[in-house]
Amino acid sequence: MGSSLVVLFVCLVFLLVSLPRVLAQQTFFDVTKYGGVGDGITDNVKAFTDAWTVACQNNGGGVVLFPPGVYLLSPLVLNGKCKGPIGVQIEGTLLARVEKEYSVDIDHWITFKYVDNFVINGGGSLNGQGPSAWPYNDCKKNPHCKRLPGSLRLDYVTNARINHITSINSKNFHIGLFASHDITISSINISAPANSPNTDGIHLGLSQNIQILDAAIATGDDCISFSTGTNNVNISGVQCGPGHGISIGSLGKIVGDNVSFVDIRNCTFLGTQNGVRIKTWAPSEPGIVSHITFEQIQVDQVENPVIIDQQYCPSRICDPEVYSRVQIEEVQFSNIWGTSITQNVVNLKCSKTTPCQKIGLDDINLTYSGREGPAQSTCSNADVRISGRQNPPACTGKDKALG
Repeated sequence: MGSSLVVLFVCLVFLLVSLPRVLAQQTFFDVTKYGGVGDGITDNVKAFTDAWTVACQNNGGGVVLFPPGVYLLSPLVLNGKCKGPIGVQIEGTLLARVEKEYSVDIDHWITFKYVDNFVINGGGSLNGQGPSAWPYNDCKKNPHCKRLPGSLRLDYVTNARINHITSINSKNFHIGLFASHDITISSINISAPANSPNTDGIHLGLSQNIQILDAAIATGDDCISFSTGTNNVNISGVQCGPGHGISIGSLGKIVGDNVSFVDIRNCTFLGTQNGVRIKTWAPSEPGIVSHITFEQIQVDQVENPVIIDQQYCPSRICDPEVYSRVQIEEVQFSNIWGTSITQNVVNLKCSKTTPCQKIGLDDINLTYSGREGPAQSTCSNADVRISGRQNPPACTGKDKALG
């Protein structure tokens, strides 16, 4: 009897401790109560800002609700330091403005800063109306090109979840994480045309402890991209295509570009330019890419299924005799299978001055059926470790001298 009372007391304490969080999750702040109108015409930036401010300052937190409707929204930044967990539940569509002052030379549409214990969900969508801005993207030709806004930015955000939302036609990156940690992104859909410029699905920078799970991403650029300072990332269950694949990099523009401890598995690539890729600039500053795993990867009609490119040069105006100084090491490619539309299905093009170290190829089965002949695997300046099935026969890194 005494032990039963102890168990009952523990359960009551747990309920009392949990009750404020449960109540906070059920406290909704409907934007239509703050002047919001879901008619696709009225700008809702004030309504969103006012509802957020009240929810953020509410003891125990709250959820900003967008009920079904189409909510036109100017660019805005929402800050944290909230008094409890906070969320945004999008059941309708948030619609970006198309005027040039909201589309060009601005780096954000919706930004959250310094927010902790944060959730974005609801089954609704963000429509960035990208076609209004894409014609202004001339960065491949113009080094002084103007910024274009990404749809959703999380800067200095911690302990957050983004799930069950759709992002359509962002003007730039769809979702960007900067200096954030402990973030889970799951069950999302991202889409933009294959020819839309710089519409990366999810871009990670200076962020740690990130999970991306069960996402369908179709874009005109990388489905997921990594920039410097991103570590401890797990990606699983992503379907990518069209797009440029999942890319670590490009790295080497600044001193100390580092990405490490990344696990990418159970992903599918459909008609993408690349499958799994690591890319660094040449010339470059010193940096490190290490402890990267690509495992259980299926490719279907992909141009470059497996690629390390340390001569990355999208402008094609680069000196082939200058080399990257980013050290790539401890990278494992395991159980990768499917079809390629180019003959060179594995291409490890590492730096002549900073060769790749400890690159593993394990159970590779990639085929090509073009006129040039069977699939090939090529390496240069790479220390390659081989195990399991190798179709095509694996390169060894001795195709060109490691020196």
